[in-house]
Amino acid sequence: MRAVVTTGPGKLDTVDVPHRSDKGKVTVRLERAGICGTDLKILDGAMPTRYPRILGHELVGTVTRTPPGARIVPGTRVLVNPSFDCGTCYLCENGQTHLCRRGGLLGRDFDGVFVETIGVPERFLHVVPEEIVLDDTGLLQVLGTAVHSQQSVPVSSETLAVVVGLGVSGLLHLQLLRARGAGRVIGVTRSRRKLDLARSLGAHAVATPDEAVAAVTEISNGRGADLVVEAVGTEATVLQAIELCGYGGHVVVYGTVTGRGGRLPFYELYLKELTLHFPRAARPADYNTSIRLAEQGRMELAPLITARFPLEQASAAFAAARSGDHLKVLLTT
Repeated sequence: MRAVVTTGPGKLDTVDVPHRSDKGKVTVRLERAGICGTDLKILDGAMPTRYPRILGHELVGTVTRTPPGARIVPGTRVLVNPSFDCGTCYLCENGQTHLCRRGGLLGRDFDGVFVETIGVPERFLHVVPEEIVLDDTGLLQVLGTAVHSQQSVPVSSETLAVVVGLGVSGLLHLQLLRARGAGRVIGVTRSRRKLDLARSLGAHAVATPDEAVAAVTEISNGRGADLVVEAVGTEATVLQAIELCGYGGHVVVYGTVTGRGGRLPFYELYLKELTLHFPRAARPADYNTSIRLAEQGRMELAPLITARFPLEQASAAFAAARSGDHLKVLLTT
């Protein structure tokens, strides 16, 4: 069985691995698996893992085998919830399964999904309707995390929102804010190509980072944004999100910041009475919402998929994902 494995920081290869025991689990064959920034950080060693490790956590596949008593049937297309949990601890019993301290993330804490077939407990599977275009399904997992990260922030027709960073997740956030009824959404990035794409996906206005303060000031009549989503994962973009946010506003730090060297502008946070949110992963209901949004055609996913590679070309796929020339890069069998 072929799998994409890292054996140390910067080391990546597609190799033969033994078939893992699927006893009591549903066997899922890879159809579409997405590479994201987390995978790149794990490969670089910026996020700790144990080696060797099969990478990957974004997977939609087809069920090929089920254990006795399973409700799901072979041939069903499914999304895998990659945040495994114990189901019995305090956090799990209180609906925070994605934070389970006994669990973890596929591709980081456990072997991941960049493999021809994987065994998954049925409770971590979400049925994906065949009506959703197969390539589009490769974005459902990350869309679920975007849904989760916006759960705690209010949005209305009066909301002025800003999305800092217009990669895949940022462009999903932009569309999700529009789908939730945000009055105006401003997209911020350096790439002119992504700024144009953001406009086509419903942004009220777009700006480069150097233009962002002036743009938000003008559009908000000087009061700043009600909500800023940081979708890059650097200390610099978090600081910019705080700067763009108005008094009493919310900042969602969606990007995963791994550094420890920066300092937050504590007086500005106090003066503006800002609320900072640091969402992690997603709950099962968030994935159901992402599937429903795609099924209803409320999200334009196809423009965000720019490359596909077979598992055997994983090194080229990771290079493409890192290059800045692509949005979502998918692995296929």
